[in-house]
Amino acid sequence: MFNDNQVKLAIAPIGWTNDDMPELGGEVTFEQCISEMALAGFSGSEVGNKYPRDTEVLKKALSLRGLEIASAWFSSFLTTKPFEETAEAFKEHRDFLYEMGAKVIVVSEQGNSIQGQIETPLFEQKPVFSDQGWTLFLDGMQWLGELAAEKDMKIVYHHHMGTGVQTSEEIDRLMEGTDPEKVSLLYDTGHLVFSGEDHLEVLNKYMDRIYHVHLKDVRADVAKKVREENMSFLQAVKDGVFTVPGDGQIDFKPVFQVLSEAGYKGWFVVEAEQDPAIANPFEYAVKARQYIRETSGL
Repeated sequence: MFNDNQVKLAIAPIGWTNDDMPELGGEVTFEQCISEMALAGFSGSEVGNKYPRDTEVLKKALSLRGLEIASAWFSSFLTTKPFEETAEAFKEHRDFLYEMGAKVIVVSEQGNSIQGQIETPLFEQKPVFSDQGWTLFLDGMQWLGELAAEKDMKIVYHHHMGTGVQTSEEIDRLMEGTDPEKVSLLYDTGHLVFSGEDHLEVLNKYMDRIYHVHLKDVRADVAKKVREENMSFLQAVKDGVFTVPGDGQIDFKPVFQVLSEAGYKGWFVVEAEQDPAIANPFEYAVKARQYIRETSGL
């Protein structure tokens, strides 16, 4: 289905050690994390908070295990802070990823985000941009796209639960309000399904602008509980709303079919934040790798 010269498979460290909740996987070392990624059969990783920022140190640790860096998360604050603040931080982040050989930069707008607030109900208090906020956001994304292009890189926008770009309508407004040459999309199965969106509709609609893919599954019973009990995003994660492909409600075969027929090139990144004390990260990485092999041929 896929040519492995065009599509590479990575896994995010967030299943081993959680950046937003350091108590989850706090005892797991950077070396254990990347060693188990490689042992499970992955060839790439995104960057977690335990990863060395010295590029030579990081390159050596990864090369010993046959791993590359696919990308790394960047928090923009285009709607709440002066653009210059975001731009300076972005350039530093961009240059780090460029040195690591990454081609795309994951960007998510965190102005008024509730994703990191442990007590804030996820669906009841989801932030919504004002018209002025949308203008600041869309203009800022265009400028970040230009800064990425200076290094022949692309920004891939991460629609995310608990932020101003979560729903299909909000993704539409982002895509319609930006230049396809400057702003691309990160397609995340788990965040779309958890939000209640039609993930295949979004995939088909924006396939020509998707340059990065997160493969995340959802446990339907937990997602239902989150809505009914007004839980926060972090509470949902702790309760196990996310899991690896093949362990939740999403059928990934049609997802892979669309991506394959469109000739997708880039990374697939398994990303499933769970409590590693409950869901052993190496065990779940192996489970994901086996499922992806069986359903996509990779």
